[in-house]
Amino acid sequence: MTTLSRWNPIRELENMHRRLSSVFDLAPTQSNGLRNEDERVTVSEWSPLVDIIETEKEYLITAELPGVRKDEVKVTVENGVLNLTGERRFEKEDKGARYHRVERFYGNFMRSFTLPDDADAAQVNAEFKNGELKVHIAKSEAARPKQIEVKVN
Repeated sequence: MTTLSRWNPIRELENMHRRLSSVFDLAPTQSNGLRNEDERVTVSEWSPLVDIIETEKEYLITAELPGVRKDEVKVTVENGVLNLTGERRFEKEDKGARYHRVERFYGNFMRSFTLPDDADAAQVNAEFKNGELKVHIAKSEAARPKQIEVKVN
């Protein structure tokens, strides 16, 4: 006798993602040990989220780095590539505590961005405050738009 089961398109997508991840050696998903199939966790390297904004004078990259100390962040520019590297450490607070769930990512991170042609790699400034890193990259003077006055005779 055949049993009918309810079709779940999300589960089908997760199965396809798992198969493709194994083929292309991407970050796999794993079950958290519970019976609930909906509770899956993606295992991947941690990478901070960024916003990139362009103004007339500069590019601004803002990275979210909660739980990271200023001395654990490094900003470098080499061969036209801006690198943000660092580490968020997992610090156990109590020896008697049992962790029921740890979802935040810890460990090393790295983000790299190719600088546009009009960026001045010699004028890069970074500031870190309240878990937010702001990297200011000035535009070169030659690349900035210039307004030309048109004279009427």
